Amino acid sequence: MTNDELMLKHESRRASGCHAGAARRRVIRCSSFGVMFIALLFALAGCNSSKSLTKANVDEVTEGMAKKQVESILGPPTTVDTKDFALLKKTVYVYNQGKDTVTVVFKDDKVQSKASTLSE
Repeated sequence: MTNDELMLKHESRRASGCHAGAARRRVIRCSSFGVMFIALLFALAGCNSSKSLTKANVDEVTEGMAKKQVESILGPPTTVDTKDFALLKKTVYVYNQGKDTVTVVFKDDKVQSKASTLSE
């Protein structure tokens, strides 16, 4: 084998090793991205998973409860409407589940009233 042939063979091996290494790094990066993507999906699913509205858990919400207590029972509301008046702060939590709606009204951050279209 001539020197030129040996150099060509050596260069060929070195080049393929570089490409193989780059391919391995891409696979590792893609795998890492995939794992992070799946973890993010689970995290978002956990954040967005609202509790199922039932008559029983709506009945647990009582006058005078704080917002955090209501959220621990019913989950995060679908919509929130807050109005600040001079001496009064009024917040309305609305929970939608299909055709059913639960509305919880807070006066100064405490449950003042609730209404529900849930049936048994």
